[in-house]
Amino acid sequence: MLEDLIRRNRSCRRFFENEAIPMETLKWLVNLARLSASAGNLQPLRYILSNQPRKNEAIFSCLAWAGYLPDWPGPPAGERPAAYVVVVGDKSRAATLATDVGIAAQSILLGAREKGLGGCMIGSIKRDQLRESLKIPDGFEIVLVIALGKPKETVVLEEVGAAGDIKYWRDEQGVHHVPKRPLKDLILSE
Repeated sequence: MLEDLIRRNRSCRRFFENEAIPMETLKWLVNLARLSASAGNLQPLRYILSNQPRKNEAIFSCLAWAGYLPDWPGPPAGERPAAYVVVVGDKSRAATLATDVGIAAQSILLGAREKGLGGCMIGSIKRDQLRESLKIPDGFEIVLVIALGKPKETVVLEEVGAAGDIKYWRDEQGVHHVPKRPLKDLILSE
């Protein structure tokens, strides 16, 4: 069951924008992150939640969407996320945030998949613009934005080809293909 959830937890970049996500669902997802492990149990992460169109648009304007799809500026109106979780870190609580961010984001995204939602972790952010738009205090580092919504795209996993290319791509039907390295290539020693 967990493996199935992980296989379905692919980065989704196109959504049914009009399918609202209740604030209670966003809080439930953040609670999953709260309950997850934290390096040294320092719990330095904080979250800004958005499910309102005006706030969503402000966040959307600060994001870049798909590095391997350079001709794609991101989802058009109608296919944008219905909600966001902006992850910020309180640097006074922890010098490094990377471990906590990875754990929290994966917990949020697995919970989203369990609820029939899709999501995408976005690290390419116009941080100064987002800080100003959301009035984020200076003591908090903007670490990650998680876009959420009901998926409007199909994402398939496939083995990396003979050329070893790991770049995701879209076919003529808009299906998003994600090459994954074989398990045998990842294990250095048994």
